Amino acid sequence: MANAPVQRMSQLMAKTLRDDPADAEVLSHKLLVRAGYVRRTAAGIWSWLPLGKKVLANVERIVREEMDAIGAQEVLLPALLPREPYEATGRWDEYGAELFRLQDRKGGDYLLGPTHEEIFTLLVKDQASSYKDLPVILYQIQHKYRDEARPRAGILRGREFLMKDSYSFDTEDEGLAHSYALHRQAYQQVFARLGLDYRICAATAGAMGGSKSEEFLAPAEAGEDTFADCPNCDFAANTEAVNFPLTPQEPTAPALEEIPTPDTPTIETLAAALGVPASATLKNLLVKVDGEIVAVGVPGDREVDLGKVEAHFAPATVELVTAEDFTGRPDLVRGYVGPQGRQEKLTYIADPRVAPGTAWITGANKDQTHAKNVVAGRDFDVDAYVDVVVVQEGDPCPACGTGLKLDRAIEIGHIFQLGRKYADALKLDVLGQHGKPVRVTMGSYGIGVSRAVAALAEQTADDKGLCWPAEVAPADVHVVAAGKALQTELALDVSEKLREAGLRVLVDDRAGVSPGVKFTDSELIGVPKILVAGRRAAEGVLELKDRRTGEREELTVDEAIARLSA
Repeated sequence: MANAPVQRMSQLMAKTLRDDPADAEVLSHKLLVRAGYVRRTAAGIWSWLPLGKKVLANVERIVREEMDAIGAQEVLLPALLPREPYEATGRWDEYGAELFRLQDRKGGDYLLGPTHEEIFTLLVKDQASSYKDLPVILYQIQHKYRDEARPRAGILRGREFLMKDSYSFDTEDEGLAHSYALHRQAYQQVFARLGLDYRICAATAGAMGGSKSEEFLAPAEAGEDTFADCPNCDFAANTEAVNFPLTPQEPTAPALEEIPTPDTPTIETLAAALGVPASATLKNLLVKVDGEIVAVGVPGDREVDLGKVEAHFAPATVELVTAEDFTGRPDLVRGYVGPQGRQEKLTYIADPRVAPGTAWITGANKDQTHAKNVVAGRDFDVDAYVDVVVVQEGDPCPACGTGLKLDRAIEIGHIFQLGRKYADALKLDVLGQHGKPVRVTMGSYGIGVSRAVAALAEQTADDKGLCWPAEVAPADVHVVAAGKALQTELALDVSEKLREAGLRVLVDDRAGVSPGVKFTDSELIGVPKILVAGRRAAEGVLELKDRRTGEREELTVDEAIARLSA
């Protein structure tokens, strides 16, 4: 980085814009385009211009340094991958429409890699034959591909994105736990150096599989993840990973009683007709799991989180029932479905709030009729208890009971203890200490490198533009020549001296551009220090401005160099 040539804006391939792009929805999208960091190539596909590439490279450098520090070894695997390994693990189908699939001229099936668990597993299978070859941590920084249905938010949610993915290989579960801990600490180092505000949150494994999983989330209004944070203890989790405890109760309700309830097919109409709160009713949502109808029971005042339902039944396909699904099913009375007294078997999962012993008002499986005093465990059985409700602000913290806070966030990292899912599918064994084959256990760890750039822009920008932390900024100092020949001469001279002092320098030497436009662009571009050759240039005096605080001071050339290189 030191002694890089001075970057002159008169030669820079980047044009700043006064107005926000018409399709921009979030702050990072607007500012990264306006400041000349990125340009849209197609939906979800972005080109990085020189300033943007510098920031991206700085994020890569920090990630690489911290990965190297834990003993990880960098490799580079192909992005174009064969079908067979992904078919062996089931992910060729599990990924669904998000997977970019293609064929070569001979009809062979390939994909553009969304993640590389399978290929790293095969690499280690080829290279490691003995327990003496392990443990090992391998990583790469490479583009990934997902066919997003609605690419949006600029580089936050694209079809092509840059990611660091690493994988640990151990012979014992204790070794996996150690590799996981190493990554967890390394990620904290990475995000601290990047200057990101973040939370470590419990998470679900999703299509990755495995057991323990945590996300690193950067709070931001533009975030697509919602996480629950306890103000009283250190509990934090993605809302999909928040689990309400199952607490059975002693049933006290009298016998079940059916009651006529005409024109009450919804929770709202039922609660109004009976004069009870919605929380006293039992909502039974019908879904199809690989074509089979399943009922999901939750309190009437709560919404079903379909993501949690999908996670429970994965890799099966989950979809809502339609009117046609009631045809030929007289036991399913639309608007009046209940879990009790059923002649035909119906798989029934329920939220833990529908605990054994709790009493409800619910459908009687008869038109225009409901039943009250319907007790879980007495009048109906639950096949599986799964926390499937949408988490709400104020829900009790699973750890201490305090009301939870909900915030939006950007996922910037995710770590998984995969276990032996991929090793089993691809038969990754090594010879153990006692001469017998040992099945290898794995971890998978990702950092969104390009996404981290957007997250930084979201968290650090102000009303004037971008405002980069020093270690990721495209330059250490942005020198601005106010416009006159003497000012430009001084700006170029001090820029060269700053370069010789080891600083990265961007200088605005553009001719025919007004001082006001140059000052506006310097704030939009967001380099931490702005050095202006202005009204006192003839005296050899410059103005140094801190981009974040706005503080200004006048310095001689020697003072400015000493201050900036300190």
